[in-house]
Amino acid sequence: MSQQKPTFKEAFRFWLKLGFISFGGPAGQIAIMHEFLVDKKKWISDKKFLHALNYCMLLPGPEAQQLATYVGWLLHGVKGGITAGVLFILPSVFILLGLSVVYVEYGKVPWVYALFDGLKPAVIAIVILALIKIAKKSLHKNIHYLLAALSFTAIFFLHVPFPVIILSVILLAIVLKYIYPSLFSGSGKSSQKNNSEEGYYLTTSSVIPHTGFNPFRLLRQFGIFVFLWTLPLMCFYFFAPDDYAFWKQLSLFFTQAAFITFGGAYAVLPYVAQKAVGSFNWLTNLQMIDGLAMGETTPGPLIMVLAFVGFMAGYSESGNLLMPASVGLLATTFYTFLPSFFFIFAGAPIIEKTQHNTFVKDILSFVTAAIVGVVLNLTLFFGEAVLFGVNDYHKISLQHLNYLNLIWVAISFIAMYRFKAGMIAWIGVSALWGLVLYFVK
Repeated sequence: MSQQKPTFKEAFRFWLKLGFISFGGPAGQIAIMHEFLVDKKKWISDKKFLHALNYCMLLPGPEAQQLATYVGWLLHGVKGGITAGVLFILPSVFILLGLSVVYVEYGKVPWVYALFDGLKPAVIAIVILALIKIAKKSLHKNIHYLLAALSFTAIFFLHVPFPVIILSVILLAIVLKYIYPSLFSGSGKSSQKNNSEEGYYLTTSSVIPHTGFNPFRLLRQFGIFVFLWTLPLMCFYFFAPDDYAFWKQLSLFFTQAAFITFGGAYAVLPYVAQKAVGSFNWLTNLQMIDGLAMGETTPGPLIMVLAFVGFMAGYSESGNLLMPASVGLLATTFYTFLPSFFFIFAGAPIIEKTQHNTFVKDILSFVTAAIVGVVLNLTLFFGEAVLFGVNDYHKISLQHLNYLNLIWVAISFIAMYRFKAGMIAWIGVSALWGLVLYFVK
């Protein structure tokens, strides 16, 4: 006997709860959804869940949030998708807004500043852990290691923009796919288990009326996307004409970032840091690290750290005013996640009628390999600032090395990697470490 369709009210309660407990990055968030949706409630079968997850992992953007949107759409149509996707990020928006206000208002108080000083070395260790995790998943062949090395060289030494690297790798992969297909052998194999789908409401054989592909609906969705994307810009144009150039720059920048976020937040952070810190001067590299620490301690996708960048952009451009800063955070959130909803509502009907696209997966295996080199660049970018107090590797000198920070990076790495200390708990320990150093000195 198959499971009955959940009511919208039941689903709403779960999506709301998920928004408050979705700690642990995409792996933890996906695990929470799998435990509830597949194991406990049997709203969706394991095969159907993995099929949706495979599609979301191919898209730019936060895969866990997109997976929630996808499942919500399968269960209750567009209304369900919007509800699941919005509630996934809404709690973290307000939590991060509160933390950002506290940060700029009280961050200059010596003991509060010391708390964030303690966090910075721990964040370096967290980024190193992310680098190891991404490398293990992405580097399987010699060509992958070569791509990682080339992408690192391009972004670290030659300052090639992140979008250019990604587009170049995609083009290279397409060419090699046709010339040397053996380079990709084995990369598209499926790891899905042949599990029974009895007793689930949604299965791979379910006929769901609202999921059929309709070209006219696709055009309508594209029109709605364009209208929604333009709407905030129109408001800025009429209500803040003097600052319109800034708001236009912010909107275009974070939209672009949303479209190239392959491989998760750590992949796009170097690009955001490169532009927001180096080109736009919205914040410093040390403030970027503080934002990453706040992003790690809030529920929701880590890509929410971009919202902190938007907050600091509005704050610095307005002469340290909280209202424009708050608008900057909300606008950044809007432009970061709007494409994710469009990808699901426009693409999911096509995916529902097709098998997993191994060609696209093969191409993106090259992209994820290149991202390893990009994340290594992010590690060094943060390391320069925290360990040597510079933002240019040419200025690195051992006499400027902060040995206490280096020791805490090592301790943090060992604690989280070897002894599996919880990330959020260790961030708290690191903040206390910074406070201890402040009172000891």
